Amino acid sequence: MNLLHRSSPRRRATMFPSAVLAAACVLAATALPAAASQSPGAGVDVDAAAVRAVALPDGASMNYVVNAEPGAGPQADVTAAIVEAGGVVLSEYPEIGVTTAQSADAAFIAKLTAVPVVQSAGPTRTAPVDTIAGSGGGENGSRGDGGTTAIPEGDQSDFRTETVADPAEAPQWDMVSIHADVAHELSGGSPDVIVGVLDSGVDPTHPDLETQIDHERSVGCTVNGVPDQDIAAWSPSNSPHGTHVAGTIAAARNGVGIVGVAPDTTIASVKVVDDSGRIYPEYAICGIVWAAQHDFDVTNNSYYVDPWAFWCDDQDAQAAALEAVRRAFTWATEQGVLSVAAAGNENIDLANKTTESTSPNDGEPIVDRPLHEGCWDIPTEIPGVVTVGSLEQTRDPNTKDPTGVVRSGFSNYGEGKIDVVAPGSNILSTMPGGQYAAQSGTSMASPHVAGVAALLKEHTRTRVQSRSEARS
Repeated sequence: MNLLHRSSPRRRATMFPSAVLAAACVLAATALPAAASQSPGAGVDVDAAAVRAVALPDGASMNYVVNAEPGAGPQADVTAAIVEAGGVVLSEYPEIGVTTAQSADAAFIAKLTAVPVVQSAGPTRTAPVDTIAGSGGGENGSRGDGGTTAIPEGDQSDFRTETVADPAEAPQWDMVSIHADVAHELSGGSPDVIVGVLDSGVDPTHPDLETQIDHERSVGCTVNGVPDQDIAAWSPSNSPHGTHVAGTIAAARNGVGIVGVAPDTTIASVKVVDDSGRIYPEYAICGIVWAAQHDFDVTNNSYYVDPWAFWCDDQDAQAAALEAVRRAFTWATEQGVLSVAAAGNENIDLANKTTESTSPNDGEPIVDRPLHEGCWDIPTEIPGVVTVGSLEQTRDPNTKDPTGVVRSGFSNYGEGKIDVVAPGSNILSTMPGGQYAAQSGTSMASPHVAGVAALLKEHTRTRVQSRSEARS
């Protein structure tokens, strides 16, 4: 699978072959220590390639973001300007003053930036789009997934509040580590709490997930970032990643397979990863705005936004899309959505960025691209987003008994950058087709935190309701 490093597009996992308050307390907020030093960035010159603009072949279409002041008035002016400049409007978000558009006109950006209402505009990628607006086609790629290990399915009846152990609950070291079993003695969450899985799609037929998914709130965003609620649009195509993440959050306690952190919580599948494995800005904006518009409580974001490993606010080809994604997540936070995101698997210090050589990953990467404070890993570094690092289990070399946890060797770290850590190595969870397998990555750590957040949300609502009833 394409889940190892930044040189591969883009979910934050590595494939292996094979309690409310109690859980919250074990997820320790910390800045993870460095496991390996990074190459120094001092003395690196910024050359023209590092800030190059996107040059399109004749007649090729590109997707763009256009930023203006929020509101219906500026939105109408932006829409008119896009059409006048030879573009097609893809999605409009007047709440945040962001519009996404598509155009084959090489002068599109120059025309737009001459319009007074437009604050900034820029491309969402460096390669032309595969799907022309209105064509109805998909953006297709190919990734082979494997390494699934089946476990007995057992009784597939739906007993969401059943207290007996599910067949594969015992091997879930992660759940024991965060004391999820203790939390479940108090609560398994609530169907009224909605967790959005912004990922590669969730298998709606999996026996551990079919009772957990809200079809009415699920959506696909991978065709030009335009919402599509057809079940095929939000189901997985060729990646098990989203299904694995969903199981950690909310796999049902039903006598089948595993048990999630919040097994009585409702999840919504929000597909933001296309079949090539990429998450472009318009996909991420579509997904997080959808979550805010449809009253999600929590979102899990085990990805980073393509094609740039870090989006820099002083580079014309990146600044507008960075601003648009930032606005979308900030607005979602203001609407009451808690966004949880994976910190990344590159073993780098996010507090001391130097250079990187993997992006743009949809074109020719720039070698030793210099980074600075204004270069962001998004969405995980956006203020208000909970950034999650990964832990792995340690064992006695002689007895093989568990001895504790340490930072996973792949996990990013950084003082003031990592908000919380959780188990992320060798995590057993659900896979498409009724299967189960172990995966590792900060992708696997993040959903533990999202699940705990769902438990806390239900716990808080219950306390508020109890106090209200007591006063009345």
